[in-house]
Amino acid sequence: MKRREFWARLRRNRLAMTGLTLVVGLFAVSLLAPWLAPYDPNFIDLKEVLMPPTSQHLLGTDPLGRDVLSRIIYGSAVSLKVGFVAVGLATLIGLIIGAVAGFYGGWVDQVLMRLVDLMLCFPTFFLILAVIALLEPSIWNIMVVIGLTNWMGVARLVRAEFLSLKEREFVVAARALGASDARLMVRHLLPNALAPVMVSATLGVAGAILTESALSFLGLGVQPPTPSWGNILTAGKDNIEIAWWLSFFPGLAILATVMSYNLLGEGIREAIDPRLKE
Repeated sequence: MKRREFWARLRRNRLAMTGLTLVVGLFAVSLLAPWLAPYDPNFIDLKEVLMPPTSQHLLGTDPLGRDVLSRIIYGSAVSLKVGFVAVGLATLIGLIIGAVAGFYGGWVDQVLMRLVDLMLCFPTFFLILAVIALLEPSIWNIMVVIGLTNWMGVARLVRAEFLSLKEREFVVAARALGASDARLMVRHLLPNALAPVMVSATLGVAGAILTESALSFLGLGVQPPTPSWGNILTAGKDNIEIAWWLSFFPGLAILATVMSYNLLGEGIREAIDPRLKE
């Protein structure tokens, strides 16, 4: 599909463009956090503990008097970092395993797909919890663990595409001209198999952000004082009866972010798949 045709289809999808706008806005907020945040996110002011939203603190303050808006703005950078690094690692692993399995087939395919089936037998979130509990909670450990436990879907997608593409005429012609296996996979098959991977990666970012927020909420993710939407929600849980804003605003940020990536991912899928043109 030509790039111009892809963008024309994507622009016709209002929900997808809404998602893209929100994603771009989130990027801008995370990059401009030092200039957009009205306060230092870690500045403690015990005189303004659990203040409701006012003109001075638009989203209120937390149990240590820290500005919630500033912490949510800085937390957006954490969420994006976790989402993209984790999904990037998962996509890389899935591409390699899926490409090798689909290209070579036979016993190689059987062994690799049984590995995928084995990984799918474990509930992903509980597997992440178990691994994180054994490691020191940190943002880097979270990104690596999420990446290492979420590559199976990408591997299956890439394998299916390679099984379909490797019998096409352009691959047979390239092989007849003496192209090596590595060149066939990287130069001829992989570019034609990336469309479903793009959709999976976009949706995967939303899932990674949601997982990181859940881990931080449970105290196994990003550790204070580093701001994260999940650990802001933890403070909200402890004070939900007297400080509703601590749960509402970070929860709204998570909802908007996950929804925007899901809308964008669905829009990309519809723009790429000609069967969904109408």
